[in-house]
Amino acid sequence: METRSLWRATPQVVLGLIIVLIGVVFTLDNMDVLYARDYVRYWPAFLVLYGISKLLQPRSTPGTNALGGTQGRFSGIIFIFIGSALLLDRMGVLEFRLWDFWPLLFVAIGLSLIWRSYRRTTGRSSEVIAPDDANTTIGGMAFMSGFRRTSNSQNFQGGELTAIMGGCEIDLRQASMKDGEAVIDAFAFWGGIEIKVPLDWSVVLEGTPLLGGFDDKTRPPQGGSAKRLVVKGFAIMGGVEISN
Repeated sequence: METRSLWRATPQVVLGLIIVLIGVVFTLDNMDVLYARDYVRYWPAFLVLYGISKLLQPRSTPGTNALGGTQGRFSGIIFIFIGSALLLDRMGVLEFRLWDFWPLLFVAIGLSLIWRSYRRTTGRSSEVIAPDDANTTIGGMAFMSGFRRTSNSQNFQGGELTAIMGGCEIDLRQASMKDGEAVIDAFAFWGGIEIKVPLDWSVVLEGTPLLGGFDDKTRPPQGGSAKRLVVKGFAIMGGVEISN
């Protein structure tokens, strides 16, 4: 039976088409077929198309270490908003100056953190934690300082880590999971978060880097593993690193 791979309009495909279109327009301009400046002024439409392609990305699947999911959709919305506003400005529909609205980025990040924290806490409201395993979740904030935490919980469920001009070091190498998946929300602003995980855990990065980075340095589990750590959040001029 013949199997065919489904072609998708990934962000790289859309970016490639945009580059091809730019090249065609300037070539036709050199041939005096059209005036490139009449079309280049609508360049924000490319931002909209790129944002749409990010929104259409498939969600992360188990066992992958690719950035996707939350990051793709959040950045897609940002591209669409900025591109649409700039395009309407070029068309004379409204007056828009990007610099006037850059603080909305902080509003969006703050709302995203609040929403994810709300979902996480309400999702655990009905859970009963055994007294001898009270460290099923891990959390902490490092503000112009640093802290180290260790968890040996055999029912680890995730947590929330914040580093602002500071650092967090989390050691989960003695921990395990019962449900097969745990989620850590990380927020690094001019700081760093380092998470060490067991060898039988796979890692999925769904964070959004803004002048920062998420780095997965773990080794793939031998023979595959049902235990999965999902790392979400933001790295703004900072970094989040996961290693064994």
